[in-house]
Amino acid sequence: MKIKLRQLVLLLLCSWLLPAAAQHRILATPGAMQLEGSAGGGLVPWAVIGSYAHRDEWAASAALTAVQLEDFTLSQAALLVGWDNRLELSYAHQTLRLGDRAADELAAITGGAFSSLTIEQDVWGAKVRLAGDVIYGALPQVSAGVQYKINRNPAIATKVLGAKSDTGIDYYLAASKLYLDALWGRNVLLNATVRHTKANQLGLLGFGGDGDARLHAELAAAVFFNPHWAMGVEYRQKPDLLAAVKEDPWADAFVAWFPSKRLSIVAAYANLGNIALWDNQRGWYLSVQVNN
Repeated sequence: MKIKLRQLVLLLLCSWLLPAAAQHRILATPGAMQLEGSAGGGLVPWAVIGSYAHRDEWAASAALTAVQLEDFTLSQAALLVGWDNRLELSYAHQTLRLGDRAADELAAITGGAFSSLTIEQDVWGAKVRLAGDVIYGALPQVSAGVQYKINRNPAIATKVLGAKSDTGIDYYLAASKLYLDALWGRNVLLNATVRHTKANQLGLLGFGGDGDARLHAELAAAVFFNPHWAMGVEYRQKPDLLAAVKEDPWADAFVAWFPSKRLSIVAAYANLGNIALWDNQRGWYLSVQVNN
Protein backbone atom coordinates (compact mmCIF):
# COMPACT_ATOMS: atom_id res chain seq x y z
CA MET A 1 0.00 0.00 0.00
CA LYS A 2 1.40 3.37 -1.03
CA ILE A 3 -0.42 6.64 -0.50
CA LYS A 4 0.35 9.20 -3.19
CA LEU A 5 0.50 12.90 -2.42
CA ARG A 6 -2.69 13.74 -4.30
CA GLN A 7 -4.55 10.97 -2.44
CA LEU A 8 -3.51 12.31 0.93
CA VAL A 9 -4.38 15.87 -0.05
CA LEU A 10 -7.88 14.60 -0.88
CA LEU A 11 -8.04 12.83 2.49
CA LEU A 12 -6.93 16.02 4.21
CA LEU A 13 -9.68 18.01 2.49
CA CYS A 14 -12.31 15.39 3.31
CA SER A 15 -11.25 15.32 6.94
CA TRP A 16 -11.44 19.11 7.06
CA LEU A 17 -14.95 19.17 5.58
CA LEU A 18 -16.41 16.35 7.68
CA PRO A 19 -18.01 17.19 11.03
CA ALA A 20 -15.68 16.80 13.97
CA ALA A 21 -15.96 13.25 15.30
CA ALA A 22 -14.24 13.74 18.65
CA GLN A 23 -13.69 16.98 20.54
CA HIS A 24 -13.57 15.97 24.19
CA ARG A 25 -9.81 16.00 24.75
CA ILE A 26 -7.94 19.22 25.57
CA LEU A 27 -6.36 21.14 22.70
CA ALA A 28 -2.86 19.94 21.70
CA THR A 29 -2.85 16.90 24.03
CA PRO A 30 -2.46 14.42 21.09
CA GLY A 31 0.71 16.24 19.99
CA ALA A 32 1.61 16.11 16.30
CA MET A 33 2.60 13.25 13.94
CA GLN A 34 6.31 12.46 13.86
CA LEU A 35 8.46 11.23 10.99
CA GLU A 36 7.31 7.63 11.34
CA GLY A 37 3.60 8.46 11.62
CA SER A 38 3.19 8.06 15.39
CA ALA A 39 1.80 10.77 17.64
CA GLY A 40 4.52 12.86 19.25
CA GLY A 41 6.85 15.60 18.11
CA GLY A 42 8.78 15.70 14.85
CA LEU A 43 11.55 13.21 15.53
CA VAL A 44 10.33 11.36 18.62
CA PRO A 45 7.14 9.36 19.33
CA TRP A 46 5.58 10.41 22.65
CA ALA A 47 3.38 8.40 24.98
CA VAL A 48 0.31 10.41 23.91
CA ILE A 49 -2.31 8.69 21.74
CA GLY A 50 -2.96 10.42 18.43
CA SER A 51 -6.25 12.09 17.42
CA TYR A 52 -8.79 13.65 19.77
CA ALA A 53 -10.67 10.40 20.41
CA HIS A 54 -11.77 10.10 24.05
CA ARG A 55 -13.77 7.41 25.86
CA ASP A 56 -15.38 4.95 23.44
CA GLU A 57 -14.60 7.25 20.48
CA TRP A 58 -12.76 6.78 17.20
CA ALA A 59 -11.05 9.67 15.44
CA ALA A 60 -8.50 10.14 12.67
CA SER A 61 -5.65 12.44 11.69
CA ALA A 62 -3.72 12.94 8.45
CA ALA A 63 -0.48 14.82 7.89
CA LEU A 64 1.94 15.96 5.22
CA THR A 65 5.55 16.51 6.27
CA ALA A 66 8.57 17.87 4.38
CA VAL A 67 12.21 18.06 5.46
CA GLN A 68 14.70 20.01 3.33
CA LEU A 69 18.35 19.29 4.10
CA GLU A 70 21.66 20.24 2.48
CA ASP A 71 21.75 17.21 0.16
CA PHE A 72 18.41 15.48 0.71
CA THR A 73 14.68 16.07 0.74
CA LEU A 74 12.45 13.84 2.85
CA SER A 75 8.68 13.87 2.45
CA GLN A 76 6.02 11.93 4.28
CA ALA A 77 2.30 11.28 3.97
CA ALA A 78 0.77 9.76 7.10
CA LEU A 79 -2.58 8.60 8.46
CA LEU A 80 -3.45 7.81 12.06
CA VAL A 81 -6.51 6.41 13.84
CA GLY A 82 -7.04 6.65 17.59
CA TRP A 83 -9.58 4.84 19.79
CA ASP A 84 -10.67 5.57 23.36
CA ASN A 85 -7.47 7.54 24.06
CA ARG A 86 -6.06 4.05 24.49
CA LEU A 87 -5.05 2.65 21.09
CA GLU A 88 -3.33 4.23 18.09
CA LEU A 89 -2.85 2.72 14.61
CA SER A 90 -0.78 4.54 12.00
CA TYR A 91 0.64 4.32 8.50
CA ALA A 92 3.32 6.53 6.92
CA HIS A 93 4.87 6.57 3.48
CA GLN A 94 8.30 8.21 3.34
CA THR A 95 10.24 9.34 0.26
CA LEU A 96 13.92 10.32 0.47
CA ARG A 97 15.48 12.02 -2.55
CA LEU A 98 19.09 12.96 -3.18
CA GLY A 99 19.86 16.47 -4.48
CA ASP A 100 21.56 17.09 -7.83
CA ARG A 101 25.02 17.86 -6.44
CA ALA A 102 25.03 14.82 -4.19
CA ALA A 103 23.67 12.65 -7.04
CA ASP A 104 26.68 13.59 -9.16
CA GLU A 105 28.99 12.69 -6.28
CA LEU A 106 27.21 9.34 -5.83
CA ALA A 107 27.55 8.53 -9.53
CA ALA A 108 31.29 9.22 -9.35
CA ILE A 109 31.73 7.11 -6.20
CA THR A 110 29.82 4.11 -7.59
CA GLY A 111 31.19 4.36 -11.13
CA GLY A 112 27.78 5.26 -12.49
CA ALA A 113 26.01 2.29 -10.92
CA PHE A 114 23.84 4.73 -8.95
CA SER A 115 23.36 8.06 -10.74
CA SER A 116 20.40 9.11 -8.60
CA LEU A 117 18.79 8.08 -5.36
CA THR A 118 15.13 7.89 -4.40
CA ILE A 119 14.18 5.67 -1.48
CA GLU A 120 10.61 4.94 -0.42
CA GLN A 121 9.58 3.31 2.82
CA ASP A 122 6.32 2.20 4.40
CA VAL A 123 5.91 2.34 8.18
CA TRP A 124 3.03 0.58 9.92
CA GLY A 125 2.64 1.50 13.58
CA ALA A 126 0.65 0.64 16.68
CA LYS A 127 0.72 2.15 20.17
CA VAL A 128 -1.21 1.35 23.33
CA ARG A 129 -1.50 3.35 26.54
CA LEU A 130 -0.47 1.15 29.44
CA ALA A 131 -0.88 3.40 32.47
CA GLY A 132 -1.17 6.95 33.74
CA ASP A 133 -2.37 10.12 32.07
CA VAL A 134 -0.47 12.94 30.42
CA ILE A 135 -2.37 15.58 32.48
CA TYR A 136 -4.24 14.02 35.39
CA GLY A 137 -2.76 12.20 38.36
CA ALA A 138 0.79 11.94 39.62
CA LEU A 139 2.02 9.27 37.21
CA PRO A 140 3.12 10.06 33.65
CA GLN A 141 1.32 8.47 30.75
CA VAL A 142 3.20 5.36 29.70
CA SER A 143 2.69 3.76 26.29
CA ALA A 144 4.26 0.92 24.33
CA GLY A 145 4.62 1.05 20.56
CA VAL A 146 5.80 -0.94 17.58
CA GLN A 147 6.73 0.17 14.05
CA TYR A 148 7.07 -2.29 11.16
CA LYS A 149 9.15 -0.82 8.33
CA ILE A 150 9.51 -1.90 4.70
CA ASN A 151 12.23 -0.30 2.56
CA ARG A 152 11.02 -0.34 -1.05
CA ASN A 153 14.40 0.58 -2.61
CA PRO A 154 17.10 -1.19 -0.59
CA ALA A 155 19.76 -1.60 -3.29
CA ILE A 156 22.20 1.10 -2.17
CA ALA A 157 21.75 0.12 1.49
CA THR A 158 22.38 -3.59 0.95
CA LYS A 159 24.80 -3.56 -2.02
CA VAL A 160 26.88 -0.47 -1.23
CA LEU A 161 26.59 0.20 2.50
CA GLY A 162 26.30 -3.33 3.89
CA ALA A 163 22.80 -3.38 5.41
CA LYS A 164 21.48 -6.88 6.10
CA SER A 165 17.76 -6.53 5.35
CA ASP A 166 15.07 -4.38 3.74
CA THR A 167 12.61 -4.82 6.63
CA GLY A 168 12.75 -4.26 10.36
CA ILE A 169 10.68 -3.80 13.50
CA ASP A 170 11.20 -1.06 16.10
CA TYR A 171 9.87 -1.46 19.64
CA TYR A 172 9.61 1.47 22.03
CA LEU A 173 8.35 2.47 25.45
CA ALA A 174 7.49 6.12 26.08
CA ALA A 175 6.53 8.20 29.11
CA SER A 176 5.01 11.70 28.82
CA LYS A 177 3.80 14.21 31.41
CA LEU A 178 2.42 17.74 31.17
CA TYR A 179 3.36 19.81 34.24
CA LEU A 180 0.94 22.68 34.81
CA ASP A 181 2.30 26.12 35.77
CA ALA A 182 5.78 24.62 35.89
CA LEU A 183 7.89 27.40 34.33
CA TRP A 184 6.93 31.01 35.05
CA GLY A 185 3.27 30.01 34.90
CA ARG A 186 3.70 28.06 31.65
CA ASN A 187 2.83 24.41 31.12
CA VAL A 188 5.78 22.14 30.36
CA LEU A 189 5.66 18.75 28.64
CA LEU A 190 8.47 16.25 29.16
CA ASN A 191 8.85 12.97 27.27
CA ALA A 192 11.33 10.11 27.43
CA THR A 193 11.30 7.22 24.95
CA VAL A 194 13.45 4.09 24.85
CA ARG A 195 13.64 2.31 21.50
CA HIS A 196 15.06 -1.03 20.38
CA THR A 197 15.93 -0.82 16.69
CA LYS A 198 18.19 -2.07 13.93
CA ALA A 199 17.00 0.60 11.47
CA ASN A 200 19.70 2.63 9.74
CA GLN A 201 18.47 6.23 9.34
CA LEU A 202 14.89 5.19 10.24
CA GLY A 203 15.29 2.24 7.86
CA LEU A 204 15.84 4.40 4.79
CA LEU A 205 19.35 2.88 4.63
CA GLY A 206 18.14 -0.62 5.40
CA PHE A 207 18.31 -2.63 8.59
CA GLY A 208 21.18 -4.21 10.46
CA GLY A 209 24.85 -4.22 9.58
CA ASP A 210 28.11 -4.84 11.35
CA GLY A 211 26.83 -3.79 14.78
CA ASP A 212 24.10 -5.19 16.99
CA ALA A 213 20.70 -3.63 17.68
CA ARG A 214 20.38 -2.16 21.16
CA LEU A 215 18.37 0.33 23.21
CA HIS A 216 18.47 4.04 22.36
CA ALA A 217 17.13 7.08 24.22
CA GLU A 218 14.84 9.70 22.69
CA LEU A 219 13.98 12.85 24.64
CA ALA A 220 11.63 15.81 24.14
CA ALA A 221 10.63 18.92 26.08
CA ALA A 222 8.11 21.61 25.17
CA VAL A 223 6.87 24.82 26.80
CA PHE A 224 3.28 25.93 26.10
CA PHE A 225 3.09 29.72 26.03
CA ASN A 226 -0.70 29.48 25.76
CA PRO A 227 -3.15 26.78 24.63
CA HIS A 228 -2.29 27.42 20.96
CA TRP A 229 1.50 27.84 20.87
CA ALA A 230 4.37 25.66 22.03
CA MET A 231 8.12 25.66 21.56
CA GLY A 232 10.44 22.77 22.28
CA VAL A 233 13.45 20.61 21.51
CA GLU A 234 14.00 16.94 20.75
CA TYR A 235 17.01 14.64 20.81
CA ARG A 236 17.16 11.14 19.35
CA GLN A 237 19.99 8.66 19.68
CA LYS A 238 20.57 6.56 16.57
CA PRO A 239 22.06 3.11 15.98
CA ASP A 240 25.45 3.11 14.26
CA LEU A 241 25.42 -0.33 12.66
CA LEU A 242 27.08 0.26 9.27
CA ALA A 243 30.87 0.17 9.11
CA ALA A 244 30.83 2.05 5.79
CA VAL A 245 29.14 5.20 7.12
CA LYS A 246 28.67 6.95 10.42
CA GLU A 247 25.20 7.63 11.88
CA ASP A 248 24.81 10.63 14.17
CA PRO A 249 22.13 11.48 16.76
CA TRP A 250 19.30 13.70 15.55
CA ALA A 251 18.08 16.90 17.17
CA ASP A 252 15.60 19.66 16.42
CA ALA A 253 14.12 22.85 17.82
CA PHE A 254 10.44 23.31 16.94
CA VAL A 255 7.50 25.67 17.13
CA ALA A 256 3.98 24.19 17.11
CA TRP A 257 0.75 26.05 16.40
CA PHE A 258 -2.65 24.59 17.31
CA PRO A 259 -5.23 27.11 16.01
CA SER A 260 -8.03 24.60 16.63
CA LYS A 261 -8.55 20.90 17.19
CA ARG A 262 -8.96 20.49 13.45
CA LEU A 263 -5.51 21.78 12.48
CA SER A 264 -1.92 21.81 13.73
CA ILE A 265 1.28 23.07 12.12
CA VAL A 266 4.81 22.28 13.27
CA ALA A 267 7.93 24.03 11.96
CA ALA A 268 11.45 23.12 13.07
CA TYR A 269 15.13 23.49 12.44
CA ALA A 270 16.64 19.99 12.34
CA ASN A 271 20.22 18.78 12.63
CA LEU A 272 20.42 15.22 11.32
CA GLY A 273 24.21 15.01 11.15
CA ASN A 274 25.73 12.46 8.80
CA ILE A 275 23.43 10.63 6.37
CA ALA A 276 25.10 7.97 4.21
CA LEU A 277 28.07 9.64 2.50
CA TRP A 278 27.14 13.24 3.32
CA ASP A 279 27.93 15.16 6.50
CA ASN A 280 26.24 18.11 8.21
CA GLN A 281 22.69 17.51 7.04
CA ARG A 282 20.80 20.44 8.54
CA GLY A 283 17.66 22.19 7.38
CA TRP A 284 14.01 22.96 7.97
CA TYR A 285 11.07 20.74 8.85
CA LEU A 286 7.41 21.53 8.20
CA SER A 287 4.36 19.38 9.00
CA VAL A 288 0.67 20.18 8.45
CA GLN A 289 -1.91 17.98 10.14
CA VAL A 290 -5.69 17.89 10.15
CA ASN A 291 -7.83 16.02 12.66
CA ASN A 292 -11.39 14.77 12.44
